[in-house]
Amino acid sequence: MAIPRLKEKYQQEVVEALKGRFQYKSVMQVPRLKKIVINKGIGAAVADKKLVDVGVEELTLITGQKAVATLSKNAISNFKLRENMPIGAKVTLRGNRMYEFLDRLTSVALPRVRDFKGVSDKGFDGRGNYTMGIKEQIIFPEISIEKVNKISGMDITLVTSANTDEEGLELLKALGMPFSNQKR
Repeated sequence: MAIPRLKEKYQQEVVEALKGRFQYKSVMQVPRLKKIVINKGIGAAVADKKLVDVGVEELTLITGQKAVATLSKNAISNFKLRENMPIGAKVTLRGNRMYEFLDRLTSVALPRVRDFKGVSDKGFDGRGNYTMGIKEQIIFPEISIEKVNKISGMDITLVTSANTDEEGLELLKALGMPFSNQKR
């Protein structure tokens, strides 16, 4: 199997650039991408169980890895929600699949967003991890618009080994994440 383009770029260019920028003594200190978690909450699944299956199928198509249904932890009577009911779908990508997905996200899917001016840099959590929301699943070319009966969004979390948000931001910028030019 061939090495993903983004993984090669990380190993050959990004490591040296970040090592020089943050004065790391060892290559092992340079932040790296650990995993990507894609989560899709399906609120209407309380009424229609088939929506969870559709969500799992869509995430599987988008990522190339089998997604799993997420279950509710608590019962909430106002929402007609019982414990252990399927209410969403998620998938965790690591290794080559993670780099392939990030490459497709930054080069194909995000530019298809209407009026796209870059992603916000405000999605960092204080420890170098970045979360962004996508409003429509149809920006991914794997999803056929004719087969979609309900537009839904998803959250994408990029988990890094960076210690600070600044290091995480520089890592994702170097990997090609199109951040908007607005200042924090």
